[in-house]
Amino acid sequence: MAESDRQPPHRPGAVSVFFVAKAGVFAVACWTWLLIAVLTGDEVTGVQLLAATGAITTTLVGVVLGARLALQRNAALRHAELKRLLVDISWNAFAAAGDAESSGTVVPFPTSPPDGGRTPSRTDRHR
Repeated sequence: MAESDRQPPHRPGAVSVFFVAKAGVFAVACWTWLLIAVLTGDEVTGVQLLAATGAITTTLVGVVLGARLALQRNAALRHAELKRLLVDISWNAFAAAGDAESSGTVVPFPTSPPDGGRTPSRTDRHR
């Protein structure tokens, strides 16, 4: 199947993008409010303290939400790649089993040998 025929991977985060943008707008507003309060006042007042607290808080919230959004998108891409890999593996195994003339021509998945280092024969299992 061609790569362009596949559905694009699920990209979570539409709501997260909204909150990152909202936090950015509030951060810019609080930083502007703080700048205006500092430039117009002589002493530190409660308004300046409130503006500084809002500016720092909304900036930190925006950074945390942005990092979370980036991690979600990265995880979604990894998940889509893993799903693609599993489909390819299962399709190849199905095609190999369908093309085989007898069951002996299909290569089985490797398994670890038992403790003795050799594979048990049919008579060893019944003892």
